[in-house]
Amino acid sequence: MFDELQDKLAATFAKLRGRGVLNEADIKEGLREVRRVLLEADVNFQLSREFLERVEQRAIGTLQVKSVSPAQQLVKIVYDELVTLLGERREGLKLSSVPPTVVMLVGLQGSGKTTTSAKLARKLKAEGRQVRLVALDVYRPAAIDQLETLGRALDIPVYADRTTNDVEQIARAALDLSRRERDRVVLLDTAGRLQIDDDMMDELRRLKEAVRPDEILLVADGMTGQEAVKIAQGFDRGVGITGVILTKLDGDARGGAALSIYGVTKKPIKYIGTGEKTDALEEFHPDRMAGRILQQGDVISLVEKAQATMDADEAKKLEKKVRKEGLDLGDFLSAMKQIQRLGPIEGVLRMLPGVNAKMLKQVNADPKRLKHAEAIVLSMTAAERKKPEILNGSRRARIAKGSGRPISDVNRLLEQFREMQKMMKKASQVGGRVPPGMFGGYR
Repeated sequence: MFDELQDKLAATFAKLRGRGVLNEADIKEGLREVRRVLLEADVNFQLSREFLERVEQRAIGTLQVKSVSPAQQLVKIVYDELVTLLGERREGLKLSSVPPTVVMLVGLQGSGKTTTSAKLARKLKAEGRQVRLVALDVYRPAAIDQLETLGRALDIPVYADRTTNDVEQIARAALDLSRRERDRVVLLDTAGRLQIDDDMMDELRRLKEAVRPDEILLVADGMTGQEAVKIAQGFDRGVGITGVILTKLDGDARGGAALSIYGVTKKPIKYIGTGEKTDALEEFHPDRMAGRILQQGDVISLVEKAQATMDADEAKKLEKKVRKEGLDLGDFLSAMKQIQRLGPIEGVLRMLPGVNAKMLKQVNADPKRLKHAEAIVLSMTAAERKKPEILNGSRRARIAKGSGRPISDVNRLLEQFREMQKMMKKASQVGGRVPPGMFGGYR
């Protein structure tokens, strides 16, 4: 998501920085290019115009500031206005003071609603809340089966009733059960249609009246751009949504939906789907997303992700061992396994400042390469992992055969391991902390 937008904005600001001192004409010329970039990213036309008017007004007003370069000041202004465009601040899930909190998930067919219901349930469970899923898509073939399968995989209860198509009756029965079981959150996976129609809206309105949900979240396909914005407007008019979950933002999405939905509907984006797996759901933070768009990174989200997925005790033991005895290939393997828990390497790299699509292509962040490295290390004996210097030609050939990788891969891994050893040695000499994440440089 946002790859083209990121690169084109970066190129525009680089040109402006190259000019040094800017005048009003330079700013207007640069903002014309920004306008073109936003429209190519499928951002709403009216929002783009208003956005640039605000930026221009503020930027021209700061030309007299001598302490900060005008180009840097312009980037800061664009960042601030992007945050405003995206929703200003993080809007979390509104939890009822009297449980259970009832959340209706609505949307069209194909937007990923059922999978998103399971992702949200998983996230809430990880936060320590008792969650129940309710299957209310009684029309789509196998929808109930899909939700039950996801529920079993996540060990989250799913309420379903195949004896009736009365969704109000099913929902009331599910809520009665949830109150008895003391659930904290109930997620209602409602039926979608191929397009917005009166029958669907009538059913959703009746369901809303029956269960009085605390949240009505629209699940919208981020790949559809401005169409997602129109869908959000339609559902808001029909049933009154309280927020949006944008899905499929790991695909070839230009970002227009994310940049337009709040500005058009004033309904906050609460979560974004960034992959197919059930852990690929992120909280949406306007300030962090603006930072990603301007290639300033999102280190806060990366740290939070690491804290949630990596084993802190294991990391501390590993650090202590490495500082005392040095780094061996067994440690290298342990660190790689920790890194794998963070998810696809490409997604991790995107959170680092200055990383763009072109750099990611050069890195070749193929997730299979970590698996290949693991296979190579596991094909070594304990002695070989402890003392890689004993790995002569015949041993390397045996390891290559055992791991199913070419000998060039074995040599490349050992070369990178030696480089990492040097880095660890330097870090320890200057008293620096040895972060386990540094070990995962196999590429």
